[in-house]
Amino acid sequence: MTQDFKFYSIVLAAGAGTRMKSETPKIMHKVAGKSMIKHILDQIDKLNPERNYLVYGYKGDLLKEHLQDRKNIVWAYQDQQLGTAHAAKVAADLIEEDLPTVLMFSDNPLIQASTLEKLFAQYQSGSNIVLMTTILDNPFGYGRVVRDHNSNITSIVEEKDATAEQRLIKEVYPGILVISAKNLQNLLAKVDNNNAQNEYYLTDIIKLAYQQGQKITSVTTDPKEVSSANNKYQLAQLEDFYHQIKIKELTEQGLILHSVVSSSITLHGELEFGTDCDIDVNCQFFGKVVLGNNVRIGQGCIIKNATIGDNTVIEPYTIIEDSQVGNNCALGPFARLRPNSILADKTKVGNFVETKNTKIGKGSKANHLTYLGDSEIGVDVNIGAGVITCNYDGANKFKTIIGDNVFVGSDCQLVAPVKLADGVTIAAGTTVVKDVLESALVLNKKETITKVDWQRPQKKK
Repeated sequence: MTQDFKFYSIVLAAGAGTRMKSETPKIMHKVAGKSMIKHILDQIDKLNPERNYLVYGYKGDLLKEHLQDRKNIVWAYQDQQLGTAHAAKVAADLIEEDLPTVLMFSDNPLIQASTLEKLFAQYQSGSNIVLMTTILDNPFGYGRVVRDHNSNITSIVEEKDATAEQRLIKEVYPGILVISAKNLQNLLAKVDNNNAQNEYYLTDIIKLAYQQGQKITSVTTDPKEVSSANNKYQLAQLEDFYHQIKIKELTEQGLILHSVVSSSITLHGELEFGTDCDIDVNCQFFGKVVLGNNVRIGQGCIIKNATIGDNTVIEPYTIIEDSQVGNNCALGPFARLRPNSILADKTKVGNFVETKNTKIGKGSKANHLTYLGDSEIGVDVNIGAGVITCNYDGANKFKTIIGDNVFVGSDCQLVAPVKLADGVTIAAGTTVVKDVLESALVLNKKETITKVDWQRPQKKK
């Protein structure tokens, strides 16, 4: 998604955010696992701006470190908190070329690039200024959009300066507009601080523009998309709104969910899926997760940076991290795939089985109570209950290699480094400490002692 013309962005990010009651700058607080400022810049960058002018102040060193990977930011320092117009002027004064400019606050993390495109489209149709507006049943705290009898926008009045009649207006300005850089510079130069808070209001440029006969129009959007956060409660609301939006989006794309309650799924990243995928409640997804066709995921699963193949069933409370799962696999319940677990097609990893840095071949299975670490397991292998790959000697990790068609009985220990060739059978309760040749049977001979009429010790009363 890119614009077919050049533009700038100005993002006002200098506020202290004291109501957050945190040592972390407000805009670095996270929604769906990503900071508010990164949400905003990611959406702007989808439209390919020439530059992003970022106005900073409070704990600016932390903000710069947080955004150090961004290459197209021009940093504009606001040394005094004199109001939003003053903050905008700090950035606008650095702009030389007269390009369309989107100006916005830094705490609207749910704004979408597609909505910003609508602002630019309206601007290109002949407006001098285009405002983003929304309708709120309870508009307290927001600047009201004042219109004349012909519905022309005449001004934006802040809450503390509004009359009783103006406070009844439900159309509000959440802090996003498009204007030419030169027009912005000229209007900001005329703003004064003659108001209830003795601050330089950015919203005063609207009244000035109207008095000059400029054409001011608006684009109205969903209140959730332009919601902001000034405290921890509102931050939690943003998380809720984010998931409401995502649930609607995902189900419209064909994903089967078992609840539309926002808390029923956690999405902190990107989720791709094929046809007829089914996700039960209370599942969490982090990073990039790709699901094939007809994947079934049970309640309470956690999946991070993973690829899941077609027709795979993941039973409840399974955890998968940085791993790949093939087609027609069965996982869980209560299985755990730690990083770099690679499962071929038709594999089974059952309840209370943990894998790490392990490859499991087609058709192989470990159905219960097993640890497989730093291992390569071949095709059609059966791993019994209670099998442990002993991969760590207290200082170094070692590898276990298991060939094709191997049977490992219950309660075995495979002490790495060790290799089991094709067709090997390991009897139950065996500890394997050296390589085993093809088709061999390995067992630890143990004497069984039976004592007839044995009496257990009795507790003294």
